[in-house]
Amino acid sequence: MGSSTFTEEFTSPVPAGKLFKALVLDSDNLLPKIMPQAFKSVETIEGNGGPGTIKKMNFTEGTEFKYLKSRVDALDKERMTYAYTIIEGGAFPPDKVESISYEVKLEATTDGGCKGTNVSKYNVKPGAKIAEEQHKEAEAKSMAIFKAVEAYILANPAAYA
Repeated sequence: MGSSTFTEEFTSPVPAGKLFKALVLDSDNLLPKIMPQAFKSVETIEGNGGPGTIKKMNFTEGTEFKYLKSRVDALDKERMTYAYTIIEGGAFPPDKVESISYEVKLEATTDGGCKGTNVSKYNVKPGAKIAEEQHKEAEAKSMAIFKAVEAYILANPAAYA
């Protein structure tokens, strides 16, 4: 099995702590609330939210795929880091990809906002490759979620205080 790794960096005017709480710690509740056109529900299948937890994200009818399952690999609230792996579902072509691992890190910036890093590692089957344009499509969807969460926090400044 080989791998393809991509790294993206982003900034936000939202403080790192607030963004981490919303994007990582409360995303199961928040995403279906702010993006009901895409997210039907998020359920914990196994675990308590920490490493080893398995979650199933259910998408609404008419979206590209029905669901995906992910496993929490690491969660550090103090350092604002989160690692998880998509292990099942329509988020990747099953004939090419075994799993996709993500590592997200948020850091405070001097202007009161934050900067973030997202490392995506596609664990591909022998002979398979992930084209950069395939990754860019997936990254665009992730950024749409990020921007929706950011907009929610900016519109609701008391949230996640």
